[in-house]
Amino acid sequence: MRVAVEADGGSRGNPGPAGYGAVVRTHPTGEILLERYGSLGVTTNNVAEYSGLIEGLSAAAELGATEVDVRMDSKLVIEQMSGRWQIKNPGLRPLAAKAAELVSRFERVSFEWIPRERNKAADALANRAMDEAQGKLVSTAPIEDHLPAPQGPGFSAPSGGPGAGSSTAPSSWAPPSSTDEATRFILVRHGETALTKQGRYSGRGDVPLSDEGQAQAMAAGGRVAGISRDVTAVLSSPLARCVRTAELVAAEVGGVPVTVVDDLIECDFGAWEGLTFAEVQAGWPEEMAAWLASTAVAPPGGESFETVAKRTRTAMATAVNAYAGGVVVIVSHVSPIKLILRDALAASDAFLHRLFLDAAGVSTMDVWPDGGIAVRSVNETAHLR
Repeated sequence: MRVAVEADGGSRGNPGPAGYGAVVRTHPTGEILLERYGSLGVTTNNVAEYSGLIEGLSAAAELGATEVDVRMDSKLVIEQMSGRWQIKNPGLRPLAAKAAELVSRFERVSFEWIPRERNKAADALANRAMDEAQGKLVSTAPIEDHLPAPQGPGFSAPSGGPGAGSSTAPSSWAPPSSTDEATRFILVRHGETALTKQGRYSGRGDVPLSDEGQAQAMAAGGRVAGISRDVTAVLSSPLARCVRTAELVAAEVGGVPVTVVDDLIECDFGAWEGLTFAEVQAGWPEEMAAWLASTAVAPPGGESFETVAKRTRTAMATAVNAYAGGVVVIVSHVSPIKLILRDALAASDAFLHRLFLDAAGVSTMDVWPDGGIAVRSVNETAHLR
């Protein structure tokens, strides 16, 4: 898998309060896979810039990238990492060594200097880190919501709107132009549990399938087999209700081994776990209103949808790379599946509250190597009747 890493860092004063930012994008479409940023206390611009590079390379490695195109507006870092300039500052040598060690993990890494206007996303993340460290209130929306689409060599123009859910595939009614086969994803929500039937928030609690849930999972397996009997992989959330659903689905398609993927776990609903919507509304009216209004807000002691979205994107990017051209069944929960579909459809966050996913419902989508996405079905339930 080939990705682009845009990285930056800065300090307000040199030295001064500093922060870094890094963005990992798909190649060549420019869709953001991961964002990283953080404050560094008091240090120099150059230390901050190297820190951004290290975080960007680390993120690319976590995604399973094999080729990386590094783009920075720091002439110093680009020239030193390319071996054209000596590293005279002893304080930078350990950072350069760490970056070089990360570089060695990939099959190929290139370094390119770009003007600052082409590095706005990483620069904005670095400034967000410095602002947050100083206690300033900043927007937690994805950086791309406030920036133009990436420009320049190696990026194709996106056709969707701004934000994490934007599609960067070319806008066309025609099939994707890539001659490579798509990777088909069959998304299956787990079967019914006791909490599902009662309409209660069911996050990290490890509740088993009910008898009805077992029957639903077998029916979902039949539907998956109807879509494809040539399944490459079955990936599951680590929670028992998903693992059991995945096992029953896998049995219907030839006994493909089930692989647990931690990033597919349900949202952590914190203090709301096991409660109904009405009970939460009565006990936490202000918190509930804020949660419904923003994907960046988490339930008390829980996890925001923004955080869930980041890990589901990681899981999807890893699966596309590992099973390219295959058929991948993903057995997960309401929140991760909704977020995957939101991103695929380039929908707004309102989509999350307007889509209903039944227990053992099946959705299907294709992803092409050139970034094209086709959602073929959402929440199929005919197999449950």
